[in-house]
Amino acid sequence: MKVFVTGGAGYIGSATVAHLLAAGHEVTVYDNLSRGHRAAVPAGARFIEGDIGDRARLDEALAGGFEAVVHFAALIEAGESMKAPATYFENNTGRSITLIDAAVAHGVRQFVFSSTAAVYAGKESGRLVEEDPIRPANVYGQTKRMVEEALAWYGQLYGLRNCVLRYFNASGASRLDGQIRGEDHRPETHLIPLLLQVALGRREQMAIFGDDYPTPDGTNIRDYIHVDDLAQAHVLALAALQDENMGQRVYNCGNGHGYSNKEVVETARRVTGHPIPAIIAPRRPGDAAVLVASSEKIQRELGWTPRYPELESIIASAWEWHRAHPHGYGG
Repeated sequence: MKVFVTGGAGYIGSATVAHLLAAGHEVTVYDNLSRGHRAAVPAGARFIEGDIGDRARLDEALAGGFEAVVHFAALIEAGESMKAPATYFENNTGRSITLIDAAVAHGVRQFVFSSTAAVYAGKESGRLVEEDPIRPANVYGQTKRMVEEALAWYGQLYGLRNCVLRYFNASGASRLDGQIRGEDHRPETHLIPLLLQVALGRREQMAIFGDDYPTPDGTNIRDYIHVDDLAQAHVLALAALQDENMGQRVYNCGNGHGYSNKEVVETARRVTGHPIPAIIAPRRPGDAAVLVASSEKIQRELGWTPRYPELESIIASAWEWHRAHPHGYGG
């Protein structure tokens, strides 16, 4: 299948491209490299530099004829979205609709969308299922929810079969085609890579944002999913979209087990052998107390099962990449 992957130079996108190639698909990566890295793109993929908001460039790129789009390209920082909402609405929602419309115009009938657990209201106990209340706590989650809704309408109006994957915390490093790919955001705000930067001596200490949440140790609880497991979910979603009677499907992608920020810090200390000093900082706006997935639906319907569920192995794979790339792809 000819697959057009936006944001395929990013962390999750590049890992998914490697998995798509391994599954026998012909892949074109479309990325503006504002947050991604050309070096992360697998050698077997064709690369086009471009922005999803540039309709003329999209029309040119999509003219080659594609059966499916896998859409990653987005800004992803919840905290940043609360400070720059206009940027997030314009980039994540507005430009995504430009992409969706261009895809339909060029005959694409299958679309996999990279969404987020941030669309949920969250809950203090139990795992989140796809039918739980939708009430984003930050602008980032709201922008993703708006794209989910747009895809539902494009499905009804134009027959665009689509699969929405709601990620929990993607983590770890991918190793599939002889190359290891890790997490290198600029700036970095995710917990595990920040902890590893402290262990590498690139930061003096780690900040934990809030210890007064309604959780056992007062810190946020999150569900961590290995990036290779997440990438494989996209391959399975694409296969499911071959069903011409399929409209929109929505799946959670997580391990089903939550770890608090303090537990993640302690695990990183064990893996790295570094003390990793940590301080308590004020809460960040828009942070939910608990986000833990029930992935029973995708396991039942698509046969997906996380192969690397242990937090220690997830952090160990990330540590391998960060030690080899202490300054990221640029280093």
